[in-house]
Amino acid sequence: MFQSFEETARPDQGPARLEALRAELAREGLDGFIVPRADAHQGEYVAPHDERLAWLTGFTGSAGYCVALTDRAGVFVDGRYRVQVKAQVADVFTPVDWPETGLAAWIAEALPGGGRVGVDPWLFSVDQMRRLREGLDGVEVVACENLVDRIWADQPAPPMGTVRAHPPEFAGEAHEDKIARLAGGLGPAEACVLTLPDSIAWLLNIRGSDIPRNPVPHGFALLNRDGSVELFMAREKLAELGDHLGSRVSVLPPEGFVAALATLGGPVQIDPASCPVAVLDSLDRAEVIEAEDPCLLPKACKNDAELEGSRAAHLRDAAAMVRFLAWVDAQAPGDFSEIDVVRRLEAERAASNMLRDISFETIAGSGPHGAIVHYRVTESTDRKVQAGELLLVDSGGQYADGTTDITRTMAVGDPELVDEETRAAFTRVLKGMVALSRLRWPEGLAGRDIDVLARAALWEAGLDYGHGTGHGVGAYLSVHEGPQRIARTGTVPLRPGMIVSNEPGFYREGAYGIRIENLIAVSEAPALPGQTVARMLCFETLTWVPIDRRLILPSLLSEPERRWIDDYHARVLERVAPLLEPQDRAWLEAACAPL
Repeated sequence: MFQSFEETARPDQGPARLEALRAELAREGLDGFIVPRADAHQGEYVAPHDERLAWLTGFTGSAGYCVALTDRAGVFVDGRYRVQVKAQVADVFTPVDWPETGLAAWIAEALPGGGRVGVDPWLFSVDQMRRLREGLDGVEVVACENLVDRIWADQPAPPMGTVRAHPPEFAGEAHEDKIARLAGGLGPAEACVLTLPDSIAWLLNIRGSDIPRNPVPHGFALLNRDGSVELFMAREKLAELGDHLGSRVSVLPPEGFVAALATLGGPVQIDPASCPVAVLDSLDRAEVIEAEDPCLLPKACKNDAELEGSRAAHLRDAAAMVRFLAWVDAQAPGDFSEIDVVRRLEAERAASNMLRDISFETIAGSGPHGAIVHYRVTESTDRKVQAGELLLVDSGGQYADGTTDITRTMAVGDPELVDEETRAAFTRVLKGMVALSRLRWPEGLAGRDIDVLARAALWEAGLDYGHGTGHGVGAYLSVHEGPQRIARTGTVPLRPGMIVSNEPGFYREGAYGIRIENLIAVSEAPALPGQTVARMLCFETLTWVPIDRRLILPSLLSEPERRWIDDYHARVLERVAPLLEPQDRAWLEAACAPL
Protein backbone atom coordinates (compact mmCIF):
# COMPACT_ATOMS: atom_id res chain seq x y z
CA MET A 1 0.00 0.00 0.00
CA PHE A 2 3.01 2.28 0.47
CA GLN A 3 3.34 4.71 -2.40
CA SER A 4 6.69 6.27 -3.09
CA PHE A 5 5.95 9.99 -3.18
CA GLU A 6 8.29 12.58 -4.58
CA GLU A 7 7.50 16.25 -4.12
CA THR A 8 4.93 17.51 -6.63
CA ALA A 9 7.19 20.43 -7.47
CA ARG A 10 10.92 19.90 -7.10
CA PRO A 11 12.78 23.01 -5.97
CA ASP A 12 14.22 23.41 -9.47
CA GLN A 13 10.68 23.51 -10.94
CA GLY A 14 9.38 26.19 -8.58
CA PRO A 15 10.91 29.23 -10.33
CA ALA A 16 9.48 28.27 -13.74
CA ARG A 17 6.01 27.65 -12.34
CA LEU A 18 6.02 30.90 -10.41
CA GLU A 19 7.17 32.75 -13.53
CA ALA A 20 4.30 31.21 -15.52
CA LEU A 21 1.82 32.26 -12.84
CA ARG A 22 3.17 35.81 -12.90
CA ALA A 23 2.65 35.91 -16.65
CA GLU A 24 -1.03 35.17 -15.98
CA LEU A 25 -1.12 37.96 -13.38
CA ALA A 26 0.08 40.41 -16.02
CA ARG A 27 -2.48 39.11 -18.51
CA GLU A 28 -5.30 39.66 -15.98
CA GLY A 29 -4.06 43.00 -14.67
CA LEU A 30 -3.56 41.58 -11.16
CA ASP A 31 -0.87 42.32 -8.61
CA GLY A 32 -1.15 38.91 -6.97
CA PHE A 33 -3.01 35.61 -6.69
CA ILE A 34 -3.72 33.52 -3.57
CA VAL A 35 -3.38 29.75 -3.76
CA PRO A 36 -4.88 27.94 -0.73
CA ARG A 37 -4.72 24.24 -0.06
CA ALA A 38 -8.43 23.80 -0.62
CA ASP A 39 -11.07 22.59 -3.01
CA ALA A 40 -14.64 23.57 -3.83
CA HIS A 41 -16.00 21.36 -1.03
CA GLN A 42 -13.96 23.11 1.68
CA GLY A 43 -12.93 19.92 3.47
CA GLU A 44 -9.47 19.50 4.98
CA TYR A 45 -8.35 16.93 2.44
CA VAL A 46 -8.05 17.41 -1.30
CA ALA A 47 -7.81 15.15 -4.34
CA PRO A 48 -4.73 15.19 -6.61
CA HIS A 49 -6.72 17.43 -8.99
CA ASP A 50 -6.80 20.11 -6.29
CA GLU A 51 -3.20 19.92 -5.02
CA ARG A 52 -2.47 23.33 -6.50
CA LEU A 53 -0.39 24.55 -3.57
CA ALA A 54 1.89 21.50 -3.73
CA TRP A 55 2.19 21.69 -7.51
CA LEU A 56 3.18 25.35 -7.47
CA THR A 57 5.47 25.48 -4.44
CA GLY A 58 6.48 21.91 -3.54
CA PHE A 59 4.98 22.22 -0.04
CA THR A 60 2.92 19.10 0.70
CA GLY A 61 1.47 19.88 4.12
CA SER A 62 -2.24 19.58 4.86
CA ALA A 63 -2.82 23.31 5.41
CA GLY A 64 -1.35 26.51 4.05
CA TYR A 65 -1.43 29.22 1.41
CA CYS A 66 0.80 30.77 -1.19
CA VAL A 67 0.44 34.47 -1.95
CA ALA A 68 2.18 35.08 -5.27
CA LEU A 69 2.83 38.77 -5.97
CA THR A 70 4.78 40.26 -8.84
CA ASP A 71 7.91 40.72 -6.73
CA ARG A 72 7.63 38.16 -3.92
CA ALA A 73 5.84 34.95 -3.01
CA GLY A 74 5.08 33.81 0.54
CA VAL A 75 4.18 30.28 1.63
CA PHE A 76 2.13 30.45 4.83
CA VAL A 77 2.41 27.44 7.18
CA ASP A 78 1.50 26.75 10.79
CA GLY A 79 3.67 25.28 13.55
CA ARG A 80 3.39 21.70 12.29
CA TYR A 81 5.23 22.52 9.08
CA ARG A 82 7.91 25.09 9.96
CA VAL A 83 10.73 22.57 9.47
CA GLN A 84 9.16 20.77 6.50
CA VAL A 85 8.54 23.88 4.41
CA LYS A 86 12.20 24.87 4.51
CA ALA A 87 13.17 21.60 2.87
CA GLN A 88 10.43 21.57 0.25
CA VAL A 89 10.06 25.00 -1.34
CA ALA A 90 12.43 26.69 -3.75
CA ASP A 91 14.27 29.87 -2.84
CA VAL A 92 11.79 31.94 -4.84
CA PHE A 93 9.20 31.25 -2.10
CA THR A 94 9.55 32.72 1.39
CA PRO A 95 8.14 30.69 4.33
CA VAL A 96 5.82 32.77 6.52
CA ASP A 97 4.77 31.80 10.06
CA TRP A 98 0.96 31.60 9.97
CA PRO A 99 -1.38 32.41 11.68
CA GLU A 100 1.04 34.63 13.64
CA THR A 101 1.33 36.59 10.39
CA GLY A 102 -2.03 36.79 8.65
CA LEU A 103 -2.58 36.82 4.90
CA ALA A 104 -4.13 40.28 4.94
CA ALA A 105 -1.39 41.83 7.06
CA TRP A 106 1.35 40.40 4.84
CA ILE A 107 -0.37 41.51 1.62
CA ALA A 108 -1.11 44.98 2.98
CA GLU A 109 2.54 45.45 3.90
CA ALA A 110 3.70 44.16 0.51
CA LEU A 111 1.26 46.40 -1.40
CA PRO A 112 1.27 49.66 0.58
CA GLY A 113 -0.01 51.61 -2.41
CA GLY A 114 -2.95 49.28 -2.98
CA GLY A 115 -3.51 46.80 -5.78
CA ARG A 116 -5.65 43.95 -7.08
CA VAL A 117 -5.27 40.40 -5.75
CA GLY A 118 -7.10 37.51 -7.38
CA VAL A 119 -8.79 34.54 -5.70
CA ASP A 120 -10.77 31.55 -6.91
CA PRO A 121 -14.18 32.04 -5.18
CA TRP A 122 -14.68 28.27 -4.91
CA LEU A 123 -11.55 27.92 -2.78
CA PHE A 124 -12.38 30.49 -0.07
CA SER A 125 -15.15 30.14 2.47
CA VAL A 126 -17.43 33.06 3.25
CA ASP A 127 -15.71 33.60 6.60
CA GLN A 128 -12.24 33.47 5.09
CA MET A 129 -13.15 36.01 2.44
CA ARG A 130 -14.65 38.39 4.98
CA ARG A 131 -11.55 38.28 7.15
CA LEU A 132 -9.36 38.83 4.10
CA ARG A 133 -11.32 41.82 2.82
CA GLU A 134 -11.61 43.38 6.27
CA GLY A 135 -7.84 43.39 6.59
CA LEU A 136 -7.10 44.70 3.10
CA ASP A 137 -8.11 48.33 3.17
CA GLY A 138 -6.98 49.73 -0.17
CA VAL A 139 -6.30 46.36 -1.78
CA GLU A 140 -9.09 44.96 -3.99
CA VAL A 141 -9.84 41.24 -3.80
CA VAL A 142 -10.94 40.05 -7.24
CA ALA A 143 -12.88 36.82 -7.82
CA CYS A 144 -11.48 35.22 -10.96
CA GLU A 145 -10.74 31.99 -12.78
CA ASN A 146 -8.12 29.81 -11.11
CA LEU A 147 -4.83 30.90 -12.61
CA VAL A 148 -2.94 27.80 -11.47
CA ASP A 149 -5.32 25.61 -13.46
CA ARG A 150 -4.41 27.60 -16.58
CA ILE A 151 -0.71 26.76 -16.31
CA TRP A 152 -0.95 23.21 -14.88
CA ALA A 153 -0.73 21.32 -18.18
CA ASP A 154 -0.90 17.80 -16.74
CA GLN A 155 -3.37 18.51 -13.93
CA PRO A 156 -5.10 15.26 -12.87
CA ALA A 157 -8.78 14.92 -13.71
CA PRO A 158 -11.40 15.49 -10.99
CA PRO A 159 -11.96 12.29 -9.00
CA MET A 160 -14.70 9.83 -9.95
CA GLY A 161 -14.46 7.26 -7.16
CA THR A 162 -17.08 4.61 -6.53
CA VAL A 163 -19.67 5.31 -3.80
CA ARG A 164 -20.93 2.49 -1.56
CA ALA A 165 -23.57 2.20 1.14
CA HIS A 166 -22.43 2.32 4.77
CA PRO A 167 -24.21 -0.61 6.51
CA PRO A 168 -26.75 0.17 9.26
CA GLU A 169 -24.95 -2.10 11.75
CA PHE A 170 -22.03 0.36 11.60
CA ALA A 171 -23.97 3.59 11.02
CA GLY A 172 -26.35 2.93 13.91
CA GLU A 173 -29.13 5.03 12.35
CA ALA A 174 -30.91 4.90 9.00
CA HIS A 175 -30.15 7.82 6.73
CA GLU A 176 -33.87 8.49 6.31
CA ASP A 177 -34.08 9.09 10.05
CA LYS A 178 -31.04 11.37 10.01
CA ILE A 179 -32.56 13.41 7.20
CA ALA A 180 -35.89 13.76 8.98
CA ARG A 181 -34.21 14.70 12.27
CA LEU A 182 -31.97 17.36 10.76
CA ALA A 183 -34.63 18.73 8.42
CA GLY A 184 -36.89 19.22 11.42
CA GLY A 185 -34.24 21.39 13.04
CA LEU A 186 -33.72 23.83 10.19
CA GLY A 187 -36.04 26.40 11.73
CA PRO A 188 -37.01 29.15 9.28
CA ALA A 189 -34.74 27.89 6.48
CA GLU A 190 -36.42 26.15 3.56
CA ALA A 191 -33.15 24.50 2.54
CA CYS A 192 -29.59 24.08 3.79
CA VAL A 193 -26.54 23.91 1.52
CA LEU A 194 -24.08 21.10 2.34
CA THR A 195 -20.62 21.16 0.78
CA LEU A 196 -18.43 19.19 3.21
CA PRO A 197 -17.81 15.67 1.84
CA ASP A 198 -17.89 13.98 5.26
CA SER A 199 -21.17 15.72 6.16
CA ILE A 200 -22.84 14.40 3.02
CA ALA A 201 -21.35 10.93 3.52
CA TRP A 202 -22.54 10.80 7.14
CA LEU A 203 -26.04 12.13 6.38
CA LEU A 204 -26.71 9.67 3.56
CA ASN A 205 -24.86 6.67 5.05
CA ILE A 206 -22.56 6.43 2.08
CA ARG A 207 -18.79 6.21 1.75
CA GLY A 208 -16.68 7.16 -1.25
CA SER A 209 -13.16 7.11 -2.63
CA ASP A 210 -12.58 10.55 -4.12
CA ILE A 211 -10.03 11.62 -1.49
CA PRO A 212 -6.93 9.52 -0.78
CA ARG A 213 -7.16 7.81 2.63
CA ASN A 214 -10.56 9.36 3.39
CA PRO A 215 -13.69 7.40 2.44
CA VAL A 216 -15.73 10.35 1.20
CA PRO A 217 -17.28 11.29 -2.15
CA HIS A 218 -17.20 14.68 -3.83
CA GLY A 219 -20.59 16.29 -4.31
CA PHE A 220 -22.96 18.97 -3.10
CA ALA A 221 -26.35 18.61 -1.45
CA LEU A 222 -29.42 20.58 -0.49
CA LEU A 223 -31.19 19.40 2.65
CA ASN A 224 -34.78 20.64 2.41
CA ARG A 225 -37.12 21.38 5.28
CA ASP A 226 -39.71 18.97 3.82
CA GLY A 227 -37.31 16.07 4.48
CA SER A 228 -36.02 15.66 0.94
CA VAL A 229 -32.43 15.91 -0.27
CA GLU A 230 -31.08 16.96 -3.64
CA LEU A 231 -27.71 15.33 -4.21
CA PHE A 232 -25.52 16.85 -6.93
CA MET A 233 -23.15 14.02 -7.78
CA ALA A 234 -22.15 12.19 -10.94
CA ARG A 235 -24.49 9.20 -11.41
CA GLU A 236 -21.69 6.95 -12.61
CA LYS A 237 -20.16 7.17 -9.14
CA LEU A 238 -23.39 5.84 -7.60
CA ALA A 239 -23.80 2.72 -9.77
CA GLU A 240 -23.20 0.31 -6.85
CA LEU A 241 -25.72 1.96 -4.49
CA GLY A 242 -28.78 0.29 -5.97
CA ASP A 243 -31.88 1.65 -4.23
CA HIS A 244 -30.02 2.62 -1.05
CA LEU A 245 -30.76 6.35 -1.29
CA GLY A 246 -34.53 5.83 -1.55
CA SER A 247 -37.27 8.12 -2.76
CA ARG A 248 -36.43 11.10 -0.57
CA VAL A 249 -33.05 11.67 -2.24
CA SER A 250 -32.93 13.03 -5.79
CA VAL A 251 -29.68 12.62 -7.73
CA LEU A 252 -28.85 15.53 -10.02
CA PRO A 253 -25.80 16.30 -12.19
CA PRO A 254 -23.11 18.30 -10.36
CA GLU A 255 -22.88 20.81 -13.19
CA GLY A 256 -26.49 21.82 -12.38
CA PHE A 257 -25.66 22.87 -8.80
CA VAL A 258 -25.04 26.58 -9.47
CA ALA A 259 -28.18 26.87 -11.58
CA ALA A 260 -30.22 25.22 -8.84
CA LEU A 261 -28.88 27.68 -6.27
CA ALA A 262 -29.92 30.58 -8.49
CA THR A 263 -33.56 29.41 -8.44
CA LEU A 264 -33.87 29.27 -4.65
CA GLY A 265 -36.02 31.95 -3.08
CA GLY A 266 -35.10 31.13 0.47
CA PRO A 267 -34.60 31.37 3.22
CA VAL A 268 -31.47 29.26 2.55
CA GLN A 269 -29.05 28.23 5.31
CA ILE A 270 -25.29 28.20 4.75
CA ASP A 271 -22.36 27.62 7.09
CA PRO A 272 -20.03 30.58 6.51
CA ALA A 273 -17.12 28.55 7.88
CA SER A 274 -17.32 26.01 5.06
CA CYS A 275 -19.55 27.45 2.34
CA PRO A 276 -17.53 28.66 -0.68
CA VAL A 277 -17.94 32.29 -1.68
CA ALA A 278 -19.08 31.08 -5.11
CA VAL A 279 -22.10 29.40 -3.49
CA LEU A 280 -23.13 32.56 -1.63
CA ASP A 281 -22.72 34.60 -4.83
CA SER A 282 -25.04 32.15 -6.63
CA LEU A 283 -27.81 32.64 -4.05
CA ASP A 284 -28.60 36.09 -5.41
CA ARG A 285 -32.40 35.61 -5.20
CA ALA A 286 -32.49 34.02 -1.75
CA GLU A 287 -32.58 35.30 1.77
CA VAL A 288 -29.50 33.74 3.39
CA ILE A 289 -29.36 32.49 6.97
CA GLU A 290 -25.95 31.74 8.43
CA ALA A 291 -25.67 28.84 10.86
CA GLU A 292 -23.39 25.87 11.53
CA ASP A 293 -23.53 22.89 9.21
CA PRO A 294 -26.32 20.84 10.85
CA CYS A 295 -24.38 17.59 10.37
CA LEU A 296 -21.32 18.61 12.39
CA LEU A 297 -22.42 17.98 15.98
CA PRO A 298 -24.58 14.88 15.31
CA LYS A 299 -21.71 13.39 13.30
CA ALA A 300 -19.20 14.18 16.04
CA CYS A 301 -21.30 12.62 18.83
CA LYS A 302 -21.03 8.95 17.94
CA ASN A 303 -23.96 6.66 18.69
CA ASP A 304 -23.63 3.30 20.44
CA ALA A 305 -23.07 1.36 17.21
CA GLU A 306 -20.34 3.74 16.06
CA LEU A 307 -18.58 3.61 19.43
CA GLU A 308 -18.76 -0.19 19.53
CA GLY A 309 -17.37 -0.32 15.99
CA SER A 310 -14.52 1.98 16.99
CA ARG A 311 -13.66 -0.23 19.97
CA ALA A 312 -13.51 -3.29 17.72
CA ALA A 313 -11.42 -1.48 15.10
CA HIS A 314 -8.94 -0.31 17.72
CA LEU A 315 -8.45 -3.81 19.15
CA ARG A 316 -7.81 -5.19 15.68
CA ASP A 317 -5.46 -2.31 14.98
CA ALA A 318 -3.67 -2.83 18.31
CA ALA A 319 -2.78 -6.39 17.36
CA ALA A 320 -1.25 -5.13 14.10
CA MET A 321 0.67 -2.43 15.98
CA VAL A 322 2.06 -4.92 18.51
CA ARG A 323 3.24 -7.25 15.75
CA PHE A 324 4.90 -4.25 14.11
CA LEU A 325 6.58 -3.03 17.32
CA ALA A 326 7.91 -6.52 18.01
CA TRP A 327 9.34 -6.56 14.49
CA VAL A 328 11.08 -3.20 15.01
CA ASP A 329 12.67 -4.48 18.22
CA ALA A 330 13.94 -7.55 16.39
CA GLN A 331 15.75 -5.56 13.68
CA ALA A 332 19.42 -4.73 13.82
CA PRO A 333 19.89 -0.94 13.84
CA GLY A 334 21.21 0.29 10.53
CA ASP A 335 19.74 -2.68 8.63
CA PHE A 336 16.29 -1.15 8.04
CA SER A 337 15.03 2.19 6.79
CA GLU A 338 12.03 4.46 7.24
CA ILE A 339 10.40 3.06 4.10
CA ASP A 340 10.89 -0.45 5.50
CA VAL A 341 9.08 0.71 8.65
CA VAL A 342 6.15 2.10 6.65
CA ARG A 343 5.83 -1.01 4.49
CA ARG A 344 5.99 -3.40 7.43
CA LEU A 345 3.35 -1.53 9.45
CA GLU A 346 0.98 -1.25 6.52
CA ALA A 347 1.44 -4.96 5.81
CA GLU A 348 0.58 -5.84 9.42
CA ARG A 349 -2.63 -3.81 9.20
CA ALA A 350 -3.56 -5.38 5.87
CA ALA A 351 -3.05 -8.88 7.32
CA SER A 352 -6.41 -8.64 9.10
CA ASN A 353 -8.15 -8.71 5.68
CA MET A 354 -10.46 -6.04 7.11
CA LEU A 355 -8.44 -2.94 6.29
CA ARG A 356 -10.13 -0.67 3.74
CA ASP A 357 -7.23 1.79 3.58
CA ILE A 358 -4.75 3.51 5.84
CA SER A 359 -6.27 6.64 7.40
CA PHE A 360 -3.41 8.95 6.31
CA GLU A 361 0.09 8.62 4.90
CA THR A 362 2.16 6.85 7.55
CA ILE A 363 4.65 9.10 9.35
CA ALA A 364 7.89 7.27 10.15
CA GLY A 365 10.54 9.74 11.25
CA SER A 366 13.82 8.51 12.67
CA GLY A 367 16.33 10.76 14.42
CA PRO A 368 16.12 14.32 13.03
CA HIS A 369 13.20 13.42 10.76
CA GLY A 370 11.08 12.86 13.87
CA ALA A 371 11.23 16.61 14.51
CA ILE A 372 9.27 17.22 11.27
CA VAL A 373 5.78 16.92 12.72
CA HIS A 374 4.08 15.61 9.58
CA TYR A 375 7.13 14.08 7.91
CA ARG A 376 6.40 11.83 4.96
CA VAL A 377 9.26 9.65 3.79
CA THR A 378 10.14 9.60 0.09
CA GLU A 379 12.68 7.67 -1.90
CA SER A 380 14.96 10.71 -1.76
CA THR A 381 14.62 11.37 2.01
CA ASP A 382 14.65 7.74 3.21
CA ARG A 383 17.33 7.02 5.81
CA LYS A 384 18.51 4.00 7.78
CA VAL A 385 17.29 3.84 11.38
CA GLN A 386 20.31 3.95 13.66
CA ALA A 387 21.04 2.71 17.18
CA GLY A 388 20.37 5.20 19.94
CA GLU A 389 17.86 7.16 17.87
CA LEU A 390 14.18 7.72 18.51
CA LEU A 391 11.75 6.44 15.92
CA LEU A 392 8.41 8.28 15.77
CA VAL A 393 5.61 6.43 13.96
CA ASP A 394 2.21 8.08 13.51
CA SER A 395 -0.27 5.99 11.58
CA GLY A 396 -3.81 4.70 11.37
CA GLY A 397 -6.26 2.45 9.58
CA GLN A 398 -9.64 2.82 7.92
CA TYR A 399 -11.89 -0.12 8.74
CA ALA A 400 -15.58 -0.47 7.94
CA ASP A 401 -16.35 -0.23 11.65
CA GLY A 402 -13.96 2.56 12.65
CA THR A 403 -11.03 4.87 12.01
CA THR A 404 -7.81 4.61 14.03
CA ASP A 405 -4.92 7.01 14.65
CA ILE A 406 -2.00 6.20 16.94
CA THR A 407 1.51 7.52 17.53
CA ARG A 408 4.28 5.71 19.34
CA THR A 409 7.86 6.88 19.83
CA MET A 410 10.39 4.14 20.55
CA ALA A 411 14.06 3.63 21.23
CA VAL A 412 16.05 1.91 18.49
CA GLY A 413 18.59 -0.68 19.58
CA ASP A 414 20.06 -0.37 23.06
CA PRO A 415 17.82 2.08 24.99
CA GLU A 416 20.78 2.95 27.25
CA LEU A 417 22.17 4.92 24.30
CA VAL A 418 19.33 7.46 24.69
CA ASP A 419 20.51 10.30 26.91
CA GLU A 420 18.71 11.42 30.06
CA GLU A 421 17.61 14.75 28.61
CA THR A 422 15.71 12.95 25.85
CA ARG A 423 14.19 10.48 28.32
CA ALA A 424 13.07 13.39 30.48
CA ALA A 425 11.36 15.01 27.50
CA PHE A 426 9.68 11.69 26.65
CA THR A 427 8.46 11.33 30.23
CA ARG A 428 7.07 14.88 30.29
CA VAL A 429 5.17 14.22 27.07
CA LEU A 430 3.80 11.02 28.62
CA LYS A 431 2.76 12.90 31.76
CA GLY A 432 0.66 15.20 29.58
CA MET A 433 -1.01 12.30 27.82
CA VAL A 434 -1.75 10.61 31.14
CA ALA A 435 -3.13 13.84 32.65
CA LEU A 436 -5.80 14.07 29.96
CA SER A 437 -6.56 10.35 30.10
CA ARG A 438 -7.26 10.54 33.86
CA LEU A 439 -9.28 13.74 33.73
CA ARG A 440 -12.81 14.20 35.07
CA TRP A 441 -14.44 17.56 34.36
CA PRO A 442 -17.79 19.35 34.69
CA GLU A 443 -19.99 19.19 31.61
CA GLY A 444 -19.69 22.29 29.45
CA LEU A 445 -15.92 22.63 29.19
CA ALA A 446 -14.28 22.86 25.78
CA GLY A 447 -10.92 21.68 24.48
CA ARG A 448 -9.28 25.01 25.24
CA ASP A 449 -10.16 24.55 28.92
CA ILE A 450 -8.17 21.33 29.28
CA ASP A 451 -5.34 21.76 26.75
CA VAL A 452 -3.09 23.18 29.46
CA LEU A 453 -3.03 19.83 31.28
CA ALA A 454 -1.23 18.18 28.36
CA ARG A 455 1.45 20.90 28.35
CA ALA A 456 1.98 21.64 32.05
CA ALA A 457 4.80 19.11 32.60
CA LEU A 458 6.60 20.40 29.51
CA TRP A 459 6.13 24.02 30.54
CA GLU A 460 7.78 23.25 33.87
CA ALA A 461 10.96 22.54 31.90
CA GLY A 462 10.52 25.46 29.48
CA LEU A 463 9.34 23.18 26.66
CA ASP A 464 6.23 23.11 24.45
CA TYR A 465 4.93 21.92 21.08
CA GLY A 466 3.53 23.90 18.17
CA HIS A 467 0.40 21.93 17.34
CA GLY A 468 -2.94 21.21 18.99
CA THR A 469 -3.21 18.42 21.52
CA GLY A 470 -6.19 16.66 19.98
CA HIS A 471 -8.47 16.56 16.94
CA GLY A 472 -11.81 14.88 16.39
CA VAL A 473 -11.91 11.53 14.57
CA GLY A 474 -14.71 10.16 12.40
CA ALA A 475 -16.45 6.78 12.35
CA TYR A 476 -15.00 5.27 9.16
CA LEU A 477 -14.73 8.84 7.93
CA SER A 478 -12.06 11.53 8.05
CA VAL A 479 -9.28 10.99 10.57
CA HIS A 480 -9.46 14.74 11.29
CA GLU A 481 -13.02 15.74 12.15
CA GLY A 482 -14.54 18.86 13.66
CA PRO A 483 -15.90 20.74 15.38
CA GLN A 484 -14.30 19.44 18.61
CA ARG A 485 -10.60 19.72 19.31
CA ILE A 486 -8.25 19.94 22.28
CA ALA A 487 -6.30 23.11 21.66
CA ARG A 488 -6.15 26.74 22.66
CA THR A 489 -8.58 27.40 19.80
CA GLY A 490 -11.00 24.60 20.74
CA THR A 491 -14.21 26.40 21.77
CA VAL A 492 -16.81 23.66 21.20
CA PRO A 493 -17.89 21.99 24.49
CA LEU A 494 -16.93 18.33 24.69
CA ARG A 495 -19.96 16.04 24.61
CA PRO A 496 -20.49 12.30 25.17
CA GLY A 497 -19.74 10.27 22.07
CA MET A 498 -17.08 12.59 20.70
CA ILE A 499 -13.82 10.85 19.78
CA VAL A 500 -10.65 12.93 20.04
CA SER A 501 -6.95 12.28 19.86
CA ASN A 502 -4.69 12.84 22.86
CA GLU A 503 -1.25 13.57 21.40
CA PRO A 504 1.15 15.91 23.17
CA GLY A 505 4.68 16.01 21.82
CA PHE A 506 8.07 17.65 21.85
CA TYR A 507 10.43 18.25 18.91
CA ARG A 508 14.09 19.21 18.96
CA GLU A 509 14.93 20.36 15.44
CA GLY A 510 17.79 18.43 13.89
CA ALA A 511 17.79 15.79 16.65
CA TYR A 512 14.52 13.97 17.40
CA GLY A 513 10.76 14.13 17.76
CA ILE A 514 8.53 12.70 20.48
CA ARG A 515 4.77 12.20 20.26
CA ILE A 516 2.56 9.77 22.15
CA GLU A 517 -1.02 9.45 20.93
CA ASN A 518 -4.10 7.53 22.00
CA LEU A 519 -7.66 8.04 20.82
CA ILE A 520 -10.16 8.70 23.60
CA ALA A 521 -13.96 9.00 23.66
CA VAL A 522 -15.95 11.39 25.84
CA SER A 523 -18.35 9.61 28.18
CA GLU A 524 -20.36 10.37 31.29
CA ALA A 525 -18.31 9.91 34.45
CA PRO A 526 -19.77 7.80 37.28
CA ALA A 527 -20.93 9.95 40.18
CA LEU A 528 -18.61 10.17 43.19
CA PRO A 529 -19.72 10.05 46.84
CA GLY A 530 -20.58 13.58 47.88
CA GLN A 531 -20.38 14.93 44.33
CA THR A 532 -22.03 18.34 43.99
CA VAL A 533 -21.51 18.85 40.25
CA ALA A 534 -24.67 17.80 38.42
CA ARG A 535 -22.91 15.93 35.64
CA MET A 536 -19.27 15.18 35.03
CA LEU A 537 -17.55 13.74 31.98
CA CYS A 538 -14.44 11.64 31.48
CA PHE A 539 -12.51 9.93 28.73
CA GLU A 540 -12.70 6.30 27.68
CA THR A 541 -9.43 5.05 26.20
CA LEU A 542 -9.84 3.37 22.80
CA THR A 543 -6.18 2.68 21.92
CA TRP A 544 -4.48 -0.37 23.47
CA VAL A 545 -0.80 -0.42 22.48
CA PRO A 546 2.18 -0.39 24.87
CA ILE A 547 4.20 2.77 25.44
CA ASP A 548 8.00 2.32 25.35
CA ARG A 549 8.61 2.02 29.09
CA ARG A 550 12.39 1.88 28.45
CA LEU A 551 12.27 5.63 27.72
CA ILE A 552 10.41 6.54 30.93
CA LEU A 553 12.18 8.19 33.87
CA PRO A 554 10.07 6.88 36.78
CA SER A 555 11.51 9.52 39.10
CA LEU A 556 9.56 12.18 37.18
CA LEU A 557 6.24 10.40 37.68
CA SER A 558 3.82 10.80 40.55
CA GLU A 559 2.39 7.70 42.18
CA PRO A 560 -1.03 8.14 40.45
CA GLU A 561 0.75 8.49 37.10
CA ARG A 562 2.71 5.28 37.71
CA ARG A 563 -0.50 3.46 38.65
CA TRP A 564 -2.23 4.68 35.51
CA ILE A 565 0.64 3.53 33.26
CA ASP A 566 0.86 0.11 34.94
CA ASP A 567 -2.91 -0.32 34.81
CA TYR A 568 -2.97 0.72 31.15
CA HIS A 569 -0.31 -1.84 30.27
CA ALA A 570 -2.13 -4.54 32.24
CA ARG A 571 -5.28 -3.85 30.23
CA VAL A 572 -3.31 -3.81 26.97
CA LEU A 573 -1.96 -7.26 27.80
CA GLU A 574 -5.38 -8.57 28.80
CA ARG A 575 -7.10 -7.31 25.63
CA VAL A 576 -4.47 -7.81 22.96
CA ALA A 577 -2.52 -10.94 23.98
CA PRO A 578 -5.34 -13.35 22.94
CA LEU A 579 -5.10 -11.93 19.38
CA LEU A 580 -1.39 -12.74 18.98
CA GLU A 581 0.83 -15.67 18.12
CA PRO A 582 3.14 -16.91 20.93
CA GLN A 583 6.26 -15.02 19.81
CA ASP A 584 4.49 -11.65 19.65
CA ARG A 585 2.61 -12.44 22.87
CA ALA A 586 5.94 -12.94 24.66
CA TRP A 587 7.17 -9.58 23.36
CA LEU A 588 3.96 -7.92 24.60
CA GLU A 589 4.29 -9.44 28.07
CA ALA A 590 7.75 -7.91 28.42
CA ALA A 591 6.62 -4.56 27.01
CA CYS A 592 3.73 -4.41 29.49
CA ALA A 593 5.68 -5.27 32.63
CA PRO A 594 5.05 -2.91 35.56
CA LEU A 595 7.39 0.04 35.95
